[in-house]
Amino acid sequence: MRVLVQRVSSARVLVDGDTVGAITPAGQGLVALVGVTHDDDVNKARRLAEKLWQLRILDGERSAADVGAPILVISQFTLYADTAKGRRPAWNAAAPGTLAEPLVAAFGDALREWGAHVETGVFGAHMTVELVNDGPVTVLLEL
Repeated sequence: MRVLVQRVSSARVLVDGDTVGAITPAGQGLVALVGVTHDDDVNKARRLAEKLWQLRILDGERSAADVGAPILVISQFTLYADTAKGRRPAWNAAAPGTLAEPLVAAFGDALREWGAHVETGVFGAHMTVELVNDGPVTVLLEL
């Protein structure tokens, strides 16, 4: 499982022109692009969610847990693109939707259990993501 995290001052995700998830934090928030591979499980999703929740990348070396920063979670199978050969990415390392969808949901649910305000995209939909990266700060998390 991989999570590409961006610190943002605002973010939203749209499907067919309609906003389906948005965060407009008073300070900073996080966008979490979540990719799932074949050997991932709920335990790994929960551990990675906790790592994100405690990650000290907000101003003053604070975490989302410290300040209650909102998090926008979006599924992102392209985090497992294989570009080693040729010019066309291969997606073999990305888990199929039947495995990935419940794990992305488990990731978001774990964040909510720790008290996070979580917004989400729509799994499998063509989404437009708008965000204002603050810093810029972008970090890749893996277990």
